[in-house]
Amino acid sequence: MSLVRSTLSSQAYQALRQAILSGRLAPGSHVSVRPLCEEFGLSATPLKAALTALEREGFLVLRPHRGFFVPEVDRADMQELYELREVLDGIAARRAAASPLPGRDALVVRLTELLDRQTEQVAKHQLTGYGDLDVVFHQEILLAAGNGRLQHVAENMIGQLRLGRATSARVPGRPNAALVEHAEIIAAIAAGQQHQAERLARRHVRKSANALDRHLTREDNRAS
Repeated sequence: MSLVRSTLSSQAYQALRQAILSGRLAPGSHVSVRPLCEEFGLSATPLKAALTALEREGFLVLRPHRGFFVPEVDRADMQELYELREVLDGIAARRAAASPLPGRDALVVRLTELLDRQTEQVAKHQLTGYGDLDVVFHQEILLAAGNGRLQHVAENMIGQLRLGRATSARVPGRPNAALVEHAEIIAAIAAGQQHQAERLARRHVRKSANALDRHLTREDNRAS
């Protein structure tokens, strides 16, 4: 019985997380159990477990006497998330560069293929497609790092940034610069240059964060 309950909770968790990240459950919206029970055809028990797990990971906030809400990620939140992600992505790149052959060669092939697909998306001005591939690119490096806890925490950072629509893909000129930075990271990993890979990965995240912050500042100034 506990295994079935766990499986149902996992299904509810995945479905709710995707609904949040896709924007179907918009930032600021109230997430209540009863409508979700009807939508997913599940009882309240696995859904409550899923809501609690998502709240623990930052994808929901629990407000006393009001229930669960999709958080609204502001500028300060984004800066904190990028600061954490810079460290985590750096560690992942260093560990990926230290991984043994032939696994590292296979990783480089996958990353190069993703870079080629990203380049195609940017050339077509398909920034949503580029952004989705960017997430996969970094997930590949996190997976290659061989540290499950690191991967879990870093992917939560990525997810929360997506939740806030905090993507540097919207910044004019940034995707093309990011493609160059991705190529540099791949080269360092391919060469097994651990400290160089870490330095480049951290610089990449920092540049993305700074570009987005400047862009949002300009938008705020135009709106005021």
